Amino acid sequence: MRHLTAEALVGMAVEPVVQPVNKDQKSLLRFLTCGSVDDGKSTLIGRLLSDTRQIFEDQLAALERDSRRHGTTGEDVDFALLVDGLEAEREQGITIDVAYRFFSTPKRKFIVADTPGHEQYTRNMATGASTSDLAIVLIDARQGVLKQTRRHSIIASLLGIRHLVLAINKIDLVGFDQTVFTRIIEDYSVFARGLGFTTVTPVPISARYGDNVSARSENTPWYSGPTLLEHLETVDVEGASAEKPFRFPVQYVNRPNLDFRGFAGTVASGSIAAGDEVVVAKSGQKSRVRRIVTAGGDLKRAVEGQAVTLLLEDEVEVSRGNMLAAPASRPDAADQFAATLVWFDEHALLPGRSYIVRTATDQASGTVTELEHRLDINSLAHQPAKSLAMNEVGEVKIALQTPIAFDSFATNRTTGAFILIDRMTNATAGAGMILHPLRRAGNIHWQSLDVTKKSRAAANNQKPAALWLTGLSGSGKSTVANLLEKKLHAAGRHTYILDGDNVRHGLNRDLGFTDADRVENIRRVAEVARLMVDAGLVVIVSFISPFRAERDMARSLLGEGEFVEIFIDTPLEECARRDPKGLYAKAFAGEIKNFTGIDSPYEAPAKPELHLRTLGRAPEDMVEEIERWLDRRDVADTQFDDGGGI
Repeated sequence: MRHLTAEALVGMAVEPVVQPVNKDQKSLLRFLTCGSVDDGKSTLIGRLLSDTRQIFEDQLAALERDSRRHGTTGEDVDFALLVDGLEAEREQGITIDVAYRFFSTPKRKFIVADTPGHEQYTRNMATGASTSDLAIVLIDARQGVLKQTRRHSIIASLLGIRHLVLAINKIDLVGFDQTVFTRIIEDYSVFARGLGFTTVTPVPISARYGDNVSARSENTPWYSGPTLLEHLETVDVEGASAEKPFRFPVQYVNRPNLDFRGFAGTVASGSIAAGDEVVVAKSGQKSRVRRIVTAGGDLKRAVEGQAVTLLLEDEVEVSRGNMLAAPASRPDAADQFAATLVWFDEHALLPGRSYIVRTATDQASGTVTELEHRLDINSLAHQPAKSLAMNEVGEVKIALQTPIAFDSFATNRTTGAFILIDRMTNATAGAGMILHPLRRAGNIHWQSLDVTKKSRAAANNQKPAALWLTGLSGSGKSTVANLLEKKLHAAGRHTYILDGDNVRHGLNRDLGFTDADRVENIRRVAEVARLMVDAGLVVIVSFISPFRAERDMARSLLGEGEFVEIFIDTPLEECARRDPKGLYAKAFAGEIKNFTGIDSPYEAPAKPELHLRTLGRAPEDMVEEIERWLDRRDVADTQFDDGGGI
């Protein structure tokens, strides 16, 4: 970051570089406007569109009508309405969605993203920042640097934006006071010193009246820097993009006939030419590019941003989600990495919970194994934390079920970014920037074993499985589990019970009963159950396991048909009446916190293999129903193995 005193920033003179530009060769600048609520982001974009003659007469007439109906500027035209297109936005006078607008000047082309300032729409701001080269952070001159100003600046920095304009807006409402301008610059400079911006350019503006937006204002004779538009036209954001190594995430394998096998995608960085050597990121196999195919014909060279299909000289194994790269600078391929994470979901991040980790073209099941710290947006200090709430930022470690190819985000914004997707809702729960692979990921390999799960099961003469009993405390899980094991053991089955209370005396004795600890509790038990199934056993798991996400995670660890979810369904009132351990009485008295069903949720199974309603039934009846289900399954499996074709 360029550190200057406030006086130097105010007084610096930046003359725009005026050069003749070929219209077809004009560079493209992607930028976004961000900041707190009502700082004037949409108004500024509307003003830029107006000043660069991007508004037609009929649009202007419609804008005048809309200003009278929805405007907030009295008799004046409300430029914010040009980009606040949603009816809800106009009615509330706020920005909700990300609005993209294109405009151009004789010197440059622009795509601007107008992002919302409200805290609950931070995810939309991150979306706009992810493809931007520059950020305009607006600050209301009357308000100064606010919490959301800091949050948006941090996210812009984390998402790789290195050039920032500090647009101190509504300078007219403080009488064009230089002292106010200077004080805001000083406050922001102290905060942003550690964010890594290459340039920070402050400009005093009035988006409503156009001061210093595209024309220099007579109201700020003390300011000799560039207008906002002059700076946007001349700022150099190209950097070293052309020097980055070649990266080509494969989006699609195109094979219309036996003679054509092409790998389609977009060049994420660097360039590639026919005859160049490439390497498959995950396998390390090498080949050379035979052709670069596009709809308009073959190319000799493809560069960053071009969508092409590559044909290789050799038949190497490449599928969607893999990556072709430069052999001299290969990306990492690992199943564990450290990352910075921005959390979007209203439900807190809980380490141990399983999510879908999706990169540019690949995805894998993954778990946040550790939350290193949370970032304080005021001081940038690292704070210890067990979870991340909505809009919080933290550093995490993530483990995947299968390796993926990636770069660090600092090296490549395309191949170093990912999102976390909630398995239950399919919503984007967070966005992350990869820091580096974890060394242990490259040092640990699966050991090949000669005795397999199938051979162990054959020796035990049984089909291994995890019978997962879930339900409220006092529902009867342990009673059913104990009776079930006795009957299976008497029938010659090799079994073991994992009981919730028993496991907490040893393996999980360090865990409490917060949501985060409950998630970790089930994660550990699920891994133990997987090992027992691999040993050829029938393992009976008797845990409350209140969250669907963790039960689904346990299911994903096992093979088809090996996870049997059994819902021991007893109403809360009946469980409280039974209260075999006196826990409900203590929970209702406030002596126990985070008690499932009282002040901590229980998420009932949606589609369990067995749903056992306990009211009016003896435990022996339920055990017999489980046995009958297992017998039917074993018969069906035998028919399938014998070619019965069920």
